Amino acid sequence: MRPLRATRAPVIHRSKPLAGLDADFAAGERHEVEPKLRLSDVKLFGRKSQRFDPAPSRLSYRLQRWMLTPGVRRGLKIGLPVFAICAAVGLYFGSEERREAVVAYVVDIKTSIQQRPEFMVNLMAIDGAGTDLSEDIREVVPLDFPISSWDLDVEQIRDTIAGLNPVKSATVRVRPGGVLQVDVVERQPVIVWRTRGGIELLDETGAHVARIASRKDHPNLPLIAGKGADGHVAEAMALLTTARSLGGRVRGLVRIGERRWDLVLDRGQCIMLPTERPVRALERVLAVNEVQDLLERDVAVVDMRLGQRPTIRMTKAASEDWWNTKVTVGNGQ
Repeated sequence: MRPLRATRAPVIHRSKPLAGLDADFAAGERHEVEPKLRLSDVKLFGRKSQRFDPAPSRLSYRLQRWMLTPGVRRGLKIGLPVFAICAAVGLYFGSEERREAVVAYVVDIKTSIQQRPEFMVNLMAIDGAGTDLSEDIREVVPLDFPISSWDLDVEQIRDTIAGLNPVKSATVRVRPGGVLQVDVVERQPVIVWRTRGGIELLDETGAHVARIASRKDHPNLPLIAGKGADGHVAEAMALLTTARSLGGRVRGLVRIGERRWDLVLDRGQCIMLPTERPVRALERVLAVNEVQDLLERDVAVVDMRLGQRPTIRMTKAASEDWWNTKVTVGNGQ
């Protein structure tokens, strides 16, 4: 058995009271002191003060959401400045005197630019037209030179010149050097049209070229007559081309009833052509004439209006001779 040892009782040390700063620190552990920050005797933060809420108010939140709308942002970014500018311009031009002053200023600037020497046109040159046509063009386009090219309506001038009967086409442009250049293509007459009102020259399309005093002025051109003949010049030219084999015997074509043609030859002979396919009918007559010399006989009219039954009408003298011969034969003489 182990011998019992005497044990020493624990010694309790009592701390001495602290002094100075340590005393204040120790006292702070035992007692809670409300922290306070004072600025000129104003309490800003304190445990008992009301806390600040960082969340926006409902009105501010709705305003911010409204400002995030694309249409509103574009309106404020673009629409508001444009509206301000328009309002300022409207207020400025609300005065009639200011408007007149601005208009006068703009007109002066425009006039000063248009009247510069490089924009002035001093004369008009016409190429491709004869003397008479050139005079007609200068009459229908009365320009007072010098004139600014800004004051010239080139399209209107071209339309006016193209409206003349002898003009087939025309081009108008302002050439460097202040020259108004007019290039004209005249209509070439291919046929003479005799009407009750006079004698006219027509081109291949039937357009009027000029009026002449006498047929002798253009003896080399073929002749057509009758109302509405100018609307069928192409057909008339085809018939005259087909009748070239007759040479100088052809006197011309006559439009009958605005429906068909009659080919007039010398010695009073006439070939009455049908409404449809007149060229074909004329070719048949010419073919018979080459074989049997039909047009060299005493024939007054060859009627081809009915293609299935051509008719020949003799001259008055030949008809009388034929009847006399028939009566003589009938009497047995």
